[in-house]
Amino acid sequence: MAVTTQEATEYTNQTATPPTIQDKTVLGGQVAIAYFTHDQSGAGDATSSVAVVKLPAGRVRILGAMSNVYVNWTTASATLDCGWDAYTDFGGTAVAADPDGIDDGVSVDTAGSISLGSALTATGNTKVFESQSGVTIRLTSQDVAIADGNDAVGYIAYVAD
Repeated sequence: MAVTTQEATEYTNQTATPPTIQDKTVLGGQVAIAYFTHDQSGAGDATSSVAVVKLPAGRVRILGAMSNVYVNWTTASATLDCGWDAYTDFGGTAVAADPDGIDDGVSVDTAGSISLGSALTATGNTKVFESQSGVTIRLTSQDVAIADGNDAVGYIAYVAD
């Protein structure tokens, strides 16, 4: 094996002559926060969900490790999935919903805060959406009911181009 010195794709684009223009979700973007609060009204059976954020239309990168949710779902063995609803991409193609595309089966058996993005490790805990009319982010309790009065409070950090 040999010592190597390599460059990330984005670094190569930035240092090329002339530089390759990169969108704001890659370089120079400003982080925005979408805050949400939810207090469950009435019990919801297993697979009940809560729409928490509507990301803006355009190219948007969520920053999972900078996003956080406090979950107080009191049903024993509760797990949280975080994903998105179906949307339409730039080309007019329907993109399927993925109810656990951000987090899948995170234990929320006891109240506490979690960073989001555990299902996004291969992309640095980020996800890029390119949508015509925005993307809804949704929390789901797949296995057990959500009790009346249970809470979810948090924020999604993102960069929009």
